[in-house]
Amino acid sequence: MARNIDIVCSEDPAGVAAERLAAAARAGGHVVVTGGGDVATVYERASALEQDWSNVDLWFTDERCVPVDDERSNYGLVQRSLIDRVELRAAHRMRGELGKEQGSTLYDQELAPVEHFDFILLGMGPDGHVASLYPSQPTLDVTERRAIGAEAHFEPFVDRISLTMPMLRGAREIVFLVTGEKKADAAARAFDGEPSRDTPASLVRAIDGRTTAVLDAAAAAKV
Repeated sequence: MARNIDIVCSEDPAGVAAERLAAAARAGGHVVVTGGGDVATVYERASALEQDWSNVDLWFTDERCVPVDDERSNYGLVQRSLIDRVELRAAHRMRGELGKEQGSTLYDQELAPVEHFDFILLGMGPDGHVASLYPSQPTLDVTERRAIGAEAHFEPFVDRISLTMPMLRGAREIVFLVTGEKKADAAARAFDGEPSRDTPASLVRAIDGRTTAVLDAAAAAKV
């Protein structure tokens, strides 16, 4: 049985995630988005469902330490697929081009007034990592900061800036989007197993809110 999480298996997981994200935009507040291969379609569809994001402060789960115009930039992806398509109150960019130490310190300071996030969209790597929090790394244990620098333990191998585990778990609503056969083993560990530092996604549950994993059939095969 999955622990403290709702499992949604869908033929159109991007559509489900887009609907949840659009609903969060209508509600307003602090909304967090992520990077990765599965999410551009989600953002395009969410922006079509809701163009008025004027009550939303947009934040990021993590960022690669590259310039904004680098193809590996999470912000660049979100800008093209979402930010440029909606009316947004504010987009709070992680300044990856400054490096992981300075960039994470600035983001930590910028997050100081935020008591909690209202909605977070998360992906998950085949190794079970979330944001840029990787299996069995000391970054999983950081509690005194909101954002930290991290070394990459998965491609692309560039330094990162990441939200910390308490910031993720403090959200009112967390939605995982996980697709593909290559993530089936990690999905089983993350959503149907015991919490473990070996699978960081298994540790991410909203302490005072709702957590949902949206999967396609391939990713859900072992859950």
